[in-house]
Amino acid sequence: MGETQEVQHSHETSFTIHMGESQEVQLSKIEANGAQETNSLEGNNFRGPMNETMKSKKKLYYRWFRIAIHSALVLVTSSAAVLLGRLYYEKGGKSKWMGTLVQLGGFPILLPYYLITAPKNLTTNNSSHPNQPSASMLAFVYVSIGLLLALDCYLYSVGLWYLPVSTYSLICSSQLAFNALFSYFLNSLKFTPYIVNSLILLTISSTLLVFQNESSSDDSDSTQISKKKYVIGFICTVGASAGYGLWLSLTQLVFKKVMKGETFQVVMDMIIYTSLVATCVTVVGLFASGEWNGLTNEMNEYELGKASYVLNLTFTATLWQLFTISCFGLIREVSSLFSNAISALGVPIVPILAVIFFHDKMHGIKAISMVLAIWGIISYVYQQYIDDTTSENTVNSHVAKPSVPEEEVHR
Repeated sequence: MGETQEVQHSHETSFTIHMGESQEVQLSKIEANGAQETNSLEGNNFRGPMNETMKSKKKLYYRWFRIAIHSALVLVTSSAAVLLGRLYYEKGGKSKWMGTLVQLGGFPILLPYYLITAPKNLTTNNSSHPNQPSASMLAFVYVSIGLLLALDCYLYSVGLWYLPVSTYSLICSSQLAFNALFSYFLNSLKFTPYIVNSLILLTISSTLLVFQNESSSDDSDSTQISKKKYVIGFICTVGASAGYGLWLSLTQLVFKKVMKGETFQVVMDMIIYTSLVATCVTVVGLFASGEWNGLTNEMNEYELGKASYVLNLTFTATLWQLFTISCFGLIREVSSLFSNAISALGVPIVPILAVIFFHDKMHGIKAISMVLAIWGIISYVYQQYIDDTTSENTVNSHVAKPSVPEEEVHR
């Protein structure tokens, strides 16, 4: 009996020892797994916000690179197109409807790309944006904006016909103020001190140069125009600037409220269909006015020759299409007011080029006006930089918040 008790006691002891070892092994495995999970989660918490911050910075830099490209194209194409338009009138061109048509009729150069990419992008857009506007709503938008665009381009053509190119370009800077006014009502634009400063400086810049050109028109052979023609040109140019500001604000409103998306395909649709409507209206005006009959004589009597006549109109049409694409790009990336502000930066560029190519006089007040215009643009761009920095900090703060509860859990 004693030996049996001893054997049983030894078995119980060994069983107890084995149970303790297995529990220790399991506990060690659990602790090891817990440590690995903690380290991996901590690593994710450390790398997650850093990766998101780097991605947001790369997106910001790439966005500003696109803005810089679009801005450069707006300045170059608008300045060159205005000078070529004035050259058309200087060397014998007389048709105001033809001057309007070259601003609108170049859109067919975009059709090959549009036809190739439209089906693929269309299905993608429908899947990502199921609430697409109806066909009747799109037709109304394209026709109404196209009519506004045709009227606006015709007024610009009349203004460029009656006014010197420097005076014309300087009056066009008023489109920034009109765009700000329409954006305030249509797009809920908030006037910050930097934006107000930009608008005031650009308005003063254009006003100074308009008065300078008007007072010096008597001693410049290339700017001798009658008072009646000056008034007509001035009114048409101001009206065109107001129409352009309204066009930009309406386009931004349509992108946000109607299209509900700002993809490149949506931008191409807006350019193609509105330009098609505006071109049809312009062609009707060209035939109805009777100016079509004089185009052959106009080309034959063009001072630079027939080839230069055709090249002038072709390059002008192409430049205006590149300008339109760049403006839409700036509207997508920033806003209509920013697009207009970049366009206004061409105000001091065109008078300088007019001095070189059309021998306009350069007065000291034009240099002052140029400085004010550049200052105004920098003021607006700095406001945009502040907005981007604020939005980036907000995104980073939201990204960093989820890591706090996870650390507290592991603790």
